[in-house]
Amino acid sequence: MVTDATALGFSFFLGYWLRSYVPLLSVPSDPPTFFNYLPLTVLFTLSVLFVFYFARMYHQRRAQSRFDIVWLIIQNISIGTVTAIALETLLFKNSALQFDYPRGVIVFAWGISIVGVMVGREAHGAVVRFLQRREIARDNVLVVGNSEVARSVVKNIRTNYSLGYNLVGVVTESGTGRVAKAEVVGSIEELPQLIDTFSVDQVIIAIPEATRKELVYLVTLCQRGEVDIKIYPDNFAFIAGTLTVDDLVGIPLLSVRDVSLRGWKLSLKRTVDILGAGVGLVLLSPFMLLIAFLIWWQDHGPIFFTQERVGLDGRPFPMLKFRTMIVNAERIAQWTVENDPRITRIGRFLRRTNLDELPQFINVLYGQMSLVGPRPEQRQFVEEFRRRFPRYSERHREKAGITGWAQVNGLRGDTPIDERLRADLYYVENWSLWMDFKIIVRTVWQTLTGRSPNAY
Repeated sequence: MVTDATALGFSFFLGYWLRSYVPLLSVPSDPPTFFNYLPLTVLFTLSVLFVFYFARMYHQRRAQSRFDIVWLIIQNISIGTVTAIALETLLFKNSALQFDYPRGVIVFAWGISIVGVMVGREAHGAVVRFLQRREIARDNVLVVGNSEVARSVVKNIRTNYSLGYNLVGVVTESGTGRVAKAEVVGSIEELPQLIDTFSVDQVIIAIPEATRKELVYLVTLCQRGEVDIKIYPDNFAFIAGTLTVDDLVGIPLLSVRDVSLRGWKLSLKRTVDILGAGVGLVLLSPFMLLIAFLIWWQDHGPIFFTQERVGLDGRPFPMLKFRTMIVNAERIAQWTVENDPRITRIGRFLRRTNLDELPQFINVLYGQMSLVGPRPEQRQFVEEFRRRFPRYSERHREKAGITGWAQVNGLRGDTPIDERLRADLYYVENWSLWMDFKIIVRTVWQTLTGRSPNAY
């Protein structure tokens, strides 16, 4: 809050100073000093902080996307600015507390405060991450369970210090052994003593197969002091991620298969696809021509690779890619793994930089794919995954994409199918244009910085 308040106050001062040098709006011939604007500065700062607080921007969130933070800042500073003007007009007009609010200063203060708060919060975050890397300012956490989910939770905590967790250990029924290289510190019955011994701040219960009676018992054991308790959801809670409530003549019905991308949103997404693919093909055509020449020059084989993939509603379509493997590579193997010997030298570069996907802009223009969506799989793999994972077909409720939520989170290549499916279903059920924008920007950033996880 101190960082935000400092940024907001300084932004208002800069807005006052810039108005005289950048005549965005009319500037008075004899402007008053900044001292006259101090009441409005205070009101502006308090209004924005008030909005920030009720928007839960001072609640600790772990691994929050920078894109979401930027959008929240823009949204809530705008609301706070309008609130300050409204309060001045409604409460202080024609009173002893009346003060002027020049449009130029307000406009500049609004724009500069967005940048100032973003910079201040990034600096604050850098300090927090610096401390967390040195195991300072972390919350002690216990993980309960020995399932695959518990292993994933432990792995994420151990590899992501920015989450702010200090894993003190794992609790299982037997109370012995290790889970994902983490030490088991005790049994479930010992939870109250373990919480006190290790000064635990948070307990994560990762037993999705537990019954309600068992969960109630576990929660009862963990209720000590100010311990925060989190529970990994069971299968119903997972599919109810976008839970809505309908009414049938007074009878409440839960809708657990609601899909966000419907109605006018389909037209909006298609418009964005056409514009994005068209602009991409025009701007990148010289670069694509160079890639095509390099592929041909290497072994005089075909430039493009066409493969039947499964898209919207399970319908097959021919997906285009730049060829990155030797000719007839499919006769050797179907699934690509790390250090695959079939990949050519230029192909390895194209795959690591995602440039082999550029021809799929043509698929997007034809309406077979979208810029963003679940990545399409081969027909034989789709049939296999449908048998193994009951909800796999639901990812085909939307068009396949050049990039997707799973891919920007490192779930590509030879990675667990269930985790990829979970990410794809999350996208399908929580789609928004802002989410597509985030995925596209993250894809471009990972490509430019070479930080595209599991790209091989």
